[in-house]
Amino acid sequence: MVSQSSSRMFQLLQGHNQPAGQRSGRTRLVTKDGHCNIEFGNIEYGNQFAYLVDFWTTFVEIRWRFVLFLFVAAFTGSWFIFSLVWYWIAKSNGDMAGQNRTDGHVQCIDNVNGLTTAFLYSLETQTTIGYGGRALTGHCAGTVVLIVIQSLLGVFINCFMCGIILAKISLPKKRAKTVTFSHTAVICLKKGSLCLLIRVANLRKTLLIGSQIYGKLLRTTITPDGETIILDQVDIDFMVDAGKDNLFFVCPLTLYHVINRSSPFYDLSADTLPHQDFELVVFLDGTAESTSSSCQVRTSYIPQEIQWGYSFLPIISRTKTGKYCVDFSNFSKSVRVTTPHCAHCFEADVDQRNHNNHNQENHNDQLKRGIDNLGFQVIDIHDSVDVTTM
Repeated sequence: MVSQSSSRMFQLLQGHNQPAGQRSGRTRLVTKDGHCNIEFGNIEYGNQFAYLVDFWTTFVEIRWRFVLFLFVAAFTGSWFIFSLVWYWIAKSNGDMAGQNRTDGHVQCIDNVNGLTTAFLYSLETQTTIGYGGRALTGHCAGTVVLIVIQSLLGVFINCFMCGIILAKISLPKKRAKTVTFSHTAVICLKKGSLCLLIRVANLRKTLLIGSQIYGKLLRTTITPDGETIILDQVDIDFMVDAGKDNLFFVCPLTLYHVINRSSPFYDLSADTLPHQDFELVVFLDGTAESTSSSCQVRTSYIPQEIQWGYSFLPIISRTKTGKYCVDFSNFSKSVRVTTPHCAHCFEADVDQRNHNNHNQENHNDQLKRGIDNLGFQVIDIHDSVDVTTM
């Protein structure tokens, strides 16, 4: 019996010491870095065409390698297409070397003698380089119209591509990269209540204004009608000591959820927790102080990443010079603490302590007032008139 309990305790400790992310092969809906693991299938053709209608969002959300390819293709393609038009104009007008020119021939374009020189002229026109070797003569109205069209199109391509690159660089989700959550969550006692604790830190000194924290518990449930609901969502309220809205996110915060009768974790215990099948997704919404852009940070915890009976190590201290120091080496580290086996055990223990305290108070009160004797009668004694003297 002793060896079995020792072996079980060693397995529990070994499970708690495993690195986060390697404790379970369970498929997540939300990865640790906030990406959603979801795939859309059997989309109708009309719905796919909607991506092209909303082309700006599509271009902003595509990967950088496709953006760079689009950047090169847009400019190179426009240069080449217009070079074909310039080549056709020069050849049809007889401006190229080797063509039979009549007396009094009026050239439309100077020094465009082939497709290569036509491409160079198109590039020089659209990029406004203008080396001076190739130029319009001004005698053909079609060339004037074409150079205006190419110049306007070049400006449009410049604005569009610069806008896409700027939008991708300033995406709010990039700001979310500097907000991190603890790798594991812990369950322990906090201020006389059994709580689930999570740590979150802002790695930048600029604040996230109006920060709000909340969670969603994702699990598969079966309704009384027998219907299976995959990814059923249950709200999880998180708060800090100062509340849950408009957090002062200047230093790492420890968020906690009170496990009471209204909590979905109320029926769990230290033994049953690792065998559960759910995913706790935590969200942090805020507005970046420097860019005024809204962002959302997400992470998730599976049962194997929730440590029952552990508490986070302190990470905030103050130096001799009066500055506050944050030690991120202990950000996700935890230490074992005395914790009830389950929420029911904790409530029973609290009720027993309250009952004992109530009995002790009654006993102390009785000691102060004395014990009443129901058979005792009060008799009035009057002063006697006769005095006996010796």
